[in-house]
Amino acid sequence: MALAAPAFAQAPNPEFPALEASQDAANKEPGPRSLPARVIPVPQADMSAAAQALAAAPYRVPAWNANPPDDAGWRAIVAKLADAAVPVLARAREQLGVTMEATAVGGVKAFVFTPRTMPDAHRNQLVFNIHGGGYVYGPGESGTAEAMLMSALGGYRVIAVDYRMPPDAPYPAAMDDTMAAWRAVVATTDPRRIGVVGTSTGGGMTLALVLRAKAEGLPLPAAIAPGTPWADLTEVGDSYRTNEWLDNVLVSYSGYLSHAAKLYAAGHDMRDPQLSPIYGDFAGFPPAILTSGTRDLFLSNTVRTHRKLRRAGVDAVLNVYEGLSHAQYLFNPAAPETEEVFKDIAAFFDKRLAQ
Repeated sequence: MALAAPAFAQAPNPEFPALEASQDAANKEPGPRSLPARVIPVPQADMSAAAQALAAAPYRVPAWNANPPDDAGWRAIVAKLADAAVPVLARAREQLGVTMEATAVGGVKAFVFTPRTMPDAHRNQLVFNIHGGGYVYGPGESGTAEAMLMSALGGYRVIAVDYRMPPDAPYPAAMDDTMAAWRAVVATTDPRRIGVVGTSTGGGMTLALVLRAKAEGLPLPAAIAPGTPWADLTEVGDSYRTNEWLDNVLVSYSGYLSHAAKLYAAGHDMRDPQLSPIYGDFAGFPPAILTSGTRDLFLSNTVRTHRKLRRAGVDAVLNVYEGLSHAQYLFNPAAPETEEVFKDIAAFFDKRLAQ
């Protein structure tokens, strides 16, 4: 007796035989892979409703495709996005019970975040945060979402560095500021009690900070959390193609990313490890936890970084979330995935930071 098809089985696609034949013909020789035009549905399994809403969101204009003709144009777009973010972050701090205080660390502007409640084990510990934004977005308070979430959900005091950015201050200004703040912090706090957290550009700069600290003989942090790091400013990595147009945050390297990379590098070789740390020596790096999503344009950046850390003998963990585009774990403080990301980082740090 024939068995009935399971209830979850999809109806046969009558167009599949023709598609199968055309794809076989297009890919019969070794080389680049030819794909058919597709519509990718929003994932339905293993994602919260909040994360599904993020996956379904349209592209963020003008953030993803900005290409101003001059410095004044860059300043205008950056200011517009920053002005929109500041009141949203203020409401989120109030809801999350986090306080923010402007300060200066090593002569660099910064913000200190303190949670309403802090585990006893975290009272002598510190998280050093380097914000993302493609080296152009997120000046001042507008770049503090990750520091706020790490403080609220991880239960840490967090120092967020407000480093200088182009068009007014291209490379190496951002790294110079970050290193000045790092020198000041390790002069007053035992580095064995410090973790470094950064997403996107901040993730790449986290890796660059460790490389530069090694080169300059400075203390290294006890652990790092480079989230979806922009570890390679060149367009190298499988997901730059496989997730192009699927990632609804970065969308394509040919959007603002390519322009921001040139603006920041200011003529320097983009394969310089201080710009693209994937080309540096990861030997002796502190333990690392990396985070990405299956739709992230930087998924390959994250995977390549993880594998290079592992090959260098570094204790490294990789967390990849279903359906998330670039850094979307920062977008909605109420999303279960957001809490999970920062709880995972905190648990990783708890095992590696001295108390």
